[in-house]
Amino acid sequence: MAHKIHAAITGVHGWVPEDRLTNKDLEKMVDTNDEWIVSRTGIRERRILKTPGWATSDMCVEAVRGLLEKTGTKPGEIDLLIVATVTPDMVFPDTANTVCDKIGAKNAFGYDISAACSGFLFTLATAAQFIQNETYNKVVVVGADMMSSIIDYTDRNTCVIFGDGAAAVLLEPRRDGNGIIDFVLRGDGAGRELLHMKAGGSLHPATMETVMAREHYAWQDGKRVFVQAVKGMTSTCEEVLRRNKMTTDDVNWVVPHQANMRIITSVAEHLHFPLEKVMINIDKYGNTTAATLPLCLWDYESKLKKGDNIVLTAFGGGFTWGALYLKWAY
Repeated sequence: MAHKIHAAITGVHGWVPEDRLTNKDLEKMVDTNDEWIVSRTGIRERRILKTPGWATSDMCVEAVRGLLEKTGTKPGEIDLLIVATVTPDMVFPDTANTVCDKIGAKNAFGYDISAACSGFLFTLATAAQFIQNETYNKVVVVGADMMSSIIDYTDRNTCVIFGDGAAAVLLEPRRDGNGIIDFVLRGDGAGRELLHMKAGGSLHPATMETVMAREHYAWQDGKRVFVQAVKGMTSTCEEVLRRNKMTTDDVNWVVPHQANMRIITSVAEHLHFPLEKVMINIDKYGNTTAATLPLCLWDYESKLKKGDNIVLTAFGGGFTWGALYLKWAY
């Protein structure tokens, strides 16, 4: 009997800018200090893209080129490339098509998915459908954000949290039981009041007034977002485990969105999941929005074994949240 086709991650590669913004640097910019930042967020430094003329697509290109090299894939073999981002190069055209052009993926089409910090999760679930339905064989999913482009570096509540980065995975069909098995994705648009970027869209197009009022920056009600994030990530992880008749003992790794160390530890505690099986790199990169999950997979790649049960979970502005269960394929 032929086994069901699953969309499997067959390679992962990340890229972060060289420039580091440390807590000591931030002490000179806003009223904050290293001890306060580390105790509340777990972040020690974040990477900031400063290359002149570079944008989100360029970080994507670096990640995708590394991925193709690693997996022995030619640009022309890519069928589809999807970028999860809230910091596209431009409102349009989409960043994914720009990436395809820059890497020479002549046979691919691309589009972006905007689901804030849940972007990579939503995009992975979307891309998996094309593989499972046997529409395409090679789909690249990129999570990338240049958060420094929408962060107010005079606002000490947000500027200490975010960084820039990109990471990409290759999805291919597998019949050995490995790959993306299940996911639970959720949304609640009422959450837009608590986490958003006010101006720059069709509701508040750019004017002198919106710029002067500093409305082109990410804004959040941190305390209320925290509560919802822990609740959302915990509940969807529990649902995925229940649906697949698993306990936390069956899970090799949990990959949580790197928003805040306190959120990560709270989710782990709620799930009774030991921290040594939780992927954490927030101290190095901060919150890179759609890039956090694939950057974790990239950082931990050498520790992963074929058949490992991995649960990814995220929570983002809008609100968007969810959990995805996959079996590692290599």
